Amino acid sequence: MARKIGSRYTAHQILGRGSAGTVWLGEGPEGPVAIKLLREDLASDQELVGRFVQERTALLGLEHPHVVSVRDLVVDGNDLALVMDLVRGTDLRTRLDRDKRLAPEAAVAIVADVADGLAAAHAAGVVHRDVKPENVLLDMQGPLGPGGAHPALLTDFGVAKLIDSPKRTRATKIIGTPDYLAPEIVEGLPPRASVDIYALATVLYELLAGFTPFGGGHPGAVLRRHVTETVAPLPGIPDELWQLIVQCLAKGPASRLRASELGARLRELLPLVAGMPPLDVDEPDTEPVEEEAAPSEPAPAGPVRRGAVPLVPGARPADSNRDTHTSMRVPGPDELAGGARGTARVPRTSGAPRPGSARHRAATRRRRIALGTAAVLLAAAAGVGTWLATSDDDADATPQDTKNSAPATP
Repeated sequence: MARKIGSRYTAHQILGRGSAGTVWLGEGPEGPVAIKLLREDLASDQELVGRFVQERTALLGLEHPHVVSVRDLVVDGNDLALVMDLVRGTDLRTRLDRDKRLAPEAAVAIVADVADGLAAAHAAGVVHRDVKPENVLLDMQGPLGPGGAHPALLTDFGVAKLIDSPKRTRATKIIGTPDYLAPEIVEGLPPRASVDIYALATVLYELLAGFTPFGGGHPGAVLRRHVTETVAPLPGIPDELWQLIVQCLAKGPASRLRASELGARLRELLPLVAGMPPLDVDEPDTEPVEEEAAPSEPAPAGPVRRGAVPLVPGARPADSNRDTHTSMRVPGPDELAGGARGTARVPRTSGAPRPGSARHRAATRRRRIALGTAAVLLAAAAGVGTWLATSDDDADATPQDTKNSAPATP
């Protein structure tokens, strides 16, 4: 059913839903557009509407080939909407859900595109604050790049900042997606451009491995890992690419590259990963929720969805399993200090049994039995060899030898 958005736009059908609102396929004076209609409770917040209008100039002025441009902002009654370019394609999360992981060349090309878009935004003083696969669109009508990758565009600029109003997030709250949050955000510091670099490096790791480096389990555990643990190596990628990922996942923001540097370095590495197949690794196990939940938070009942469990008592989990604006309590210093193991969950070689699983225990027992059997056989073989050697010595002895070897008679 068609719906009027302001005086210039008409929304025709829903393209997708998120925690902040609904994206519609729409029509404007200049042709097809995408319209992000924010939730009604956001539209009724006068403080947020004021911030929305204040951000208008910055958002409308952000234009780059790898950024989904905002054409207009509409404030009309209960409607609060961003009118954006329509990208004919899909989002990166959908691609990941289908393929699980990408070939390194395609992954590097996509992330290089996004880094270029971030560089333009940061130069304009805009921090995205919610970089993740859901907010990366692949233009299926654009020319194919390295590894067969479609051009990538970053979308939803400004939404995190709009939602993150002082009324909603005081110093004790975090707005964001747990898997992609930089350590300084977890510790309650204000977001700078470096948080986007950390999130984008997390996306690159996920495109290569099929899982995020610090995700899994209760969000409290995820937040703690960002602060206390180092990233586990990914087997099978060139060392130059790995060192780049490690640098951009540094705990200290000043150690990370700038977006422009990251984009340039990634493009330099493209020949090094050309033709490489996707990595053959399995996701590490997630520790039991009871062991990982923040001490002051009850463990959620039932299966845990990554990023979906809010840490604020009484808050409602969103539909998405990696919610754009999950509201979380900032963990205390004692919570962040607990449970550190030095290195985050280590990826397993594909097909290897999970540590502690029945299959792993059975394999361990088989190895022990095999080693025990081998030891017995070796001991038996050594005994037989000794007996044969002794028999040979006895057979070769002369009568005199035998006489000389006999005990002396009294």
